[in-house]
Amino acid sequence: MNGKIKTFAVLATALLTMVALVPAASAQAPAQTTVLTGVRVGKHADFDRVVLDFTGPAPQVSAQVVDQLYYDGSGKPVEIDGTYFLEVRSTPAAAHDDNGQSTYPGPRKFTTPQLGNVQAFALTGDFEGYLTVGLGYRRIASHQVFTLTDPTRVVIDIKH
Repeated sequence: MNGKIKTFAVLATALLTMVALVPAASAQAPAQTTVLTGVRVGKHADFDRVVLDFTGPAPQVSAQVVDQLYYDGSGKPVEIDGTYFLEVRSTPAAAHDDNGQSTYPGPRKFTTPQLGNVQAFALTGDFEGYLTVGLGYRRIASHQVFTLTDPTRVVIDIKH
């Protein structure tokens, strides 16, 4: 019996040593947050374009037509011109650096009288790796949202 216990102890020690030598599965490294550096608008023949300029890797982007835009966090309604509204959310993304300083020097809300359908832009959220912007526009129209790289941009096109 003493031999069996000794054999078991040796095997258990060897197993524990092997487990200790195997590196633990590493958790995924947090994604680098992309930061907003600029917003540009332009009118084209068939559509209006809003471009969000970023520094860092391309974020994941989603867009949805909503009845009303709301500020993230407070839930207060965003008052901008428009009959229809598009909410565009990017992640991981921010409009501030690690020290809380704004990386986007432009206005948080502005009108776009030079465009054919889009009337206004608003930065509606910058919280916990989510950056949200909203557009107000005159007429219901199709939209397309996509990312470009080198440099990183989120492009929002709304038909006239």
